[in-house]
Amino acid sequence: MFDTDLIREALILMAIGMGTVFSFLLLLVLLLRSMSWLARRLSPADADMLAATPMAPPVTGPAADAELIAVIAAALARYRARWRQ
Repeated sequence: MFDTDLIREALILMAIGMGTVFSFLLLLVLLLRSMSWLARRLSPADADMLAATPMAPPVTGPAADAELIAVIAAALARYRARWRQ
């Protein structure tokens, strides 16, 4: 085989490989876009309901600090109990 034949075969193989990868990525993008469109199409009521739900004002002050400390202490105790075994 001559060098030109090897180069031609390498270019053909490269084109086939790049074409395969490009086709797969294009298919992936199309599938993701269609799934996104379908998800938005099937659940518009949930998004409207979540947007209309008012948020509760954050609790501040000493009561919130005490509750936060209790939650952190419980989380640490559970973490330590799980990893001591």
